[in-house]
Amino acid sequence: MERERLLLALDFGGTKLTAGLAASGERQWRAHRVIPSPPGSNAQSDLEIMMELAGDLLVTAEVPLVKVARSHGGKGESPLLPCSSAPLLLAVGVSFGGPVDWTRGLVLLSHHVPGWENFPLRDWLQDRFGVPAAVDNDANAGALGEHRFGAGQGYDSLMYITVSTGVGGGWILNGQPWRGADGMAGEIGHTVVDPDGPLCLCGKWGCVERLASGPCIAQRAREWLEEQPGRGRILRALAGGDLNAMTARLVAQAAAQGDGLAWEALEVAAWALGVGIGNAANLVNPRCFVLGGGVTKAGQRFWEVVRRTACQTALPGVHFDIVPAALGDDAPLWGAIALAEDQIST
Repeated sequence: MERERLLLALDFGGTKLTAGLAASGERQWRAHRVIPSPPGSNAQSDLEIMMELAGDLLVTAEVPLVKVARSHGGKGESPLLPCSSAPLLLAVGVSFGGPVDWTRGLVLLSHHVPGWENFPLRDWLQDRFGVPAAVDNDANAGALGEHRFGAGQGYDSLMYITVSTGVGGGWILNGQPWRGADGMAGEIGHTVVDPDGPLCLCGKWGCVERLASGPCIAQRAREWLEEQPGRGRILRALAGGDLNAMTARLVAQAAAQGDGLAWEALEVAAWALGVGIGNAANLVNPRCFVLGGGVTKAGQRFWEVVRRTACQTALPGVHFDIVPAALGDDAPLWGAIALAEDQIST
């Protein structure tokens, strides 16, 4: 009997850790687990939890384990004797929520979790699993996932943009990821669309991220509610009168129910995103922009402003599609599967 050939995908997010197992050539999960990152997590605790998740998935699939740590605290080993008919783990792919040096498999840092600075994650995983591994940042992985398995299938060039806690992007050009000379290609969130706009965490003024990300939408709505006490009745009610409980999801819900202030707060985000997309289209001229992340679930009106603004910003001869991501929150995880597949095909 031929042994099943399996691929392991890991997604280190800022607020959650996800692991998935798929058979090479298949497009469905054999096993999948996600858990929130615990309060006060660091690189070491994330690694221990992820190894527990991976170990559980591999044991469920009856993959022989030699080095994968699964005991309490991530110490110890789970020795399963190899079997000629047991499934075979071929490679590991990783999506990481932060800057990554792709060529060296090195995590440069995490903006949300301490302790990741210059961590050799690829080598660390290869040592523990005994198979090839590849590591990329979550935006690049999301682009690869959507291109190979999702809404980007059939396009030879696209930009994947995720709009949630932050705004990030990844490129596929001529069917291959384009990471840039410093691995920083796709940082659409830090392109300036309003030089007179608010200060961004990156130090510039009026970045797409500062105008379109979920926390910034919530902040804008909260500030407007404080400045305009007579407006935003629906939004105030949804927040239970507690403006500190404001989220972009509540803003979108209120806008859908006809709250004018909530819609204006969303419209700023849609406009900024559209300007960023139009400028990116002028620079690179991809065939498609694939948009994912929680903010992109804000409704059809939001999408209409994004598309209209992008087309108005782009040159008349620049044509492109703007489509919703098909893989949802799992786009980076499927991108990790693609990274693993590429390890065994080269």
